[in-house]
Amino acid sequence: MTTNDAELLNQQRQKRKRVNRIKTGIIWTIAMWMIFSLLAIIILSVQVFSLNDRLSRLETGGGSLEPDTNVSEEPDSLSDDSYGSEDTEGQSGTEDRYANIVTGIDTPDNFAAEGDTHYVYLTFNSVPGDNTEKILDILAQHQVKATFFVIGSEDDENNAIYQRIINEEHTIGMHSYSNQYSLIYSSTDAFKEDYLKISDFLYELTGTRSMFYRFPGGSGNQISNVNMAEFVHILNEEQITYFDWNVSAGDTASNYTKEDVLNNVLGGVFKYKTSVVLLHDGSNKSATADALGVLIEQLKQQGAVILPIDENTNVIQYIHAESVE
Repeated sequence: MTTNDAELLNQQRQKRKRVNRIKTGIIWTIAMWMIFSLLAIIILSVQVFSLNDRLSRLETGGGSLEPDTNVSEEPDSLSDDSYGSEDTEGQSGTEDRYANIVTGIDTPDNFAAEGDTHYVYLTFNSVPGDNTEKILDILAQHQVKATFFVIGSEDDENNAIYQRIINEEHTIGMHSYSNQYSLIYSSTDAFKEDYLKISDFLYELTGTRSMFYRFPGGSGNQISNVNMAEFVHILNEEQITYFDWNVSAGDTASNYTKEDVLNNVLGGVFKYKTSVVLLHDGSNKSATADALGVLIEQLKQQGAVILPIDENTNVIQYIHAESVE
């Protein structure tokens, strides 16, 4: 082998080594990228699951709406320390302004004693769809009126459902227009804009100006960075009455059943003179619709009076609106 051949062979060996090092580097880069991506996906999935679980508990309500009592329903994350100290809108004195607000779902005069009449208000957080129609059919069959807190949905099919709610003399209330927590609760201006939008939408659609509101997540939710009393103050100024609930059907839980709805509602309403019951009518709430007929029959058999919310209804509120200036 000549010197040139040996040199050429050595160059080829060096070239192969460089190529192998580049290949190895690429493989390690891809492998590390895949590992970091997998870790990121796991972390994000855990965070999304945690947030979804939190939102589910917020919507379900019941337990911490009654922070001083022993309740079995899933909590709505309402507690006496639900409000942060940070004034996100730069408004001085906010905490002092609302330092004396009254909170707590239960009031002594609402606990039922033997012989009291039980007034039950079936309320639906309404994202209209097939189950809404089914629920309306069941209510009509049993000659019962209920209350639907609706969101904004501007397609013809859902608009017809809103109109049917009015035509069949149920109460229609507002549950925000967008139902997007991060938007609605980002500021008082955003909340008022959303409120005015759902109010005007329902008025233009039905000719009825709704006087009732339900906060997404309830009035004591822990999603809002703004003191919820600020939003109660806005509704007070607009002369709008808002309602939380003191009994929950538990129908935001995963894999809930018809029996769960019956047990949760019947186990709660007879503690109170006035029970505002939280239910849902979304596309995945078939078990709620399936339970409704039996629920109505059992409530009637036990002497309960089922009514739609009106101006005479005893308000059920975590933040007592009358204590908010």
